Amino acid sequence: MNARIENNGQNLSERGLLRFITAGSVDDGKSTLIGRLLFDSKGIFADQLAAVSRAKNKRTVGDTIDLSLLTDGLEAEREQGITIDVAYRYFATPKRKFIIADTPGHEQYTRNMVTGASTADAVIILIDVSKVKLREDGGVDLLIQTKRHSTIAHLLQIEHVVVAVNKMDLVDYDQAIYDRIVKAYGEFAATLGLKDITPIPLSALTGDNVVDAGENMPWYQGPTLIELLESLSVYDESHHAPFRFPVQLVARHNGHEANDFRGYMGRIEAGNVKVGDKLVVQPSGKSATVKDILTFEGSHQSASAGQSVTLLLEEYLDISRGDMLSSSEQPATLLKNLNADVCWLSEDALDVRRKYWIKHGTKQTAAKITKIESLLDINTQQRSDADALKLNDVARISLTVQQPLAADDYTGSRATGAFILIDEVTHQTVAAGMIRLAD
Repeated sequence: MNARIENNGQNLSERGLLRFITAGSVDDGKSTLIGRLLFDSKGIFADQLAAVSRAKNKRTVGDTIDLSLLTDGLEAEREQGITIDVAYRYFATPKRKFIIADTPGHEQYTRNMVTGASTADAVIILIDVSKVKLREDGGVDLLIQTKRHSTIAHLLQIEHVVVAVNKMDLVDYDQAIYDRIVKAYGEFAATLGLKDITPIPLSALTGDNVVDAGENMPWYQGPTLIELLESLSVYDESHHAPFRFPVQLVARHNGHEANDFRGYMGRIEAGNVKVGDKLVVQPSGKSATVKDILTFEGSHQSASAGQSVTLLLEEYLDISRGDMLSSSEQPATLLKNLNADVCWLSEDALDVRRKYWIKHGTKQTAAKITKIESLLDINTQQRSDADALKLNDVARISLTVQQPLAADDYTGSRATGAFILIDEVTHQTVAAGMIRLAD
């Protein structure tokens, strides 16, 4: 696989690194699946395996290793048999590198799932075949968390959705049950607008169709899970987007040197830049010309999305942390009033009379929620009126901000279309939001 960025800073069309998360309801087997992936792909060290073998609170029968403990690192997680925190694991196959986020299934930890999903390229929605309700009319009732996590995956614009129908060993690998579940999920996904969906039957406990196919489901002729993950195309669309550079820090020399060095440090969130490019400083609207591009390796003629650089400009301008350097031809949209989809992450209900801080890129300013436009029903995907939001609610809101934000629609740019809301009194993060310019 090709690397994401070559040494000269030029982007390549496809990334060799895949970031994915596991999602679904409680005890659907998310941690066990990741443990199986790591174990069967030789992605764990001998001392890790020995520690898991000695661990208490095993959730398996006989001498079988409890592979879920490879990600459930907290004592509280092991005692209760649940996942609470987001655990990241890294492994590689000869074809690709992976970063996995194991996210909780409990509704009360939806905020942790949102955190893990915010940077994912793919999501594995696990469905426990033994827990779904098979109706007499041939339909299937999916669990509420399956629907909730699928909704969040859609809102966060996760590109690939893998529907892993897990614990097939508990229903004797019955293809008819698998087909009914896949059909029911497909109907629900259609109401969301999810498109790139790939189903796969497996058993994380026994390893069927995880890394190896096994012999229990000869009726399934598709790829194993690891083969599917290796084949997913992940393109760096941010390289082809208009240039976006949130200023993180203004760098100056220590005052004892003759040259008047002033550089603007940050991470390129979208697009490409080269020496001589014309930029616009937002929100001031001043024009700027790129004089030099610096990294630890020295001076460069160009740089692209994903790189952290220091930009030197020809002009002397008033630029500070929170400003945005954008393409002069396609600048970001300046917003003082905006609409956004939010997932409410706080146990304290949203109150439109309160004030919050909004954190967008490197900029933080005061914000006030002027209206809750609609509350999304996870089951029916219908929207209704609401006066307040409680923990894990998903809603469309309107905000007014004290200082204008240079932003993009989340659909076009996840980096410059996302924000968080912070409680002004407690300083707790209370919501994760996605800006919607088209609505």
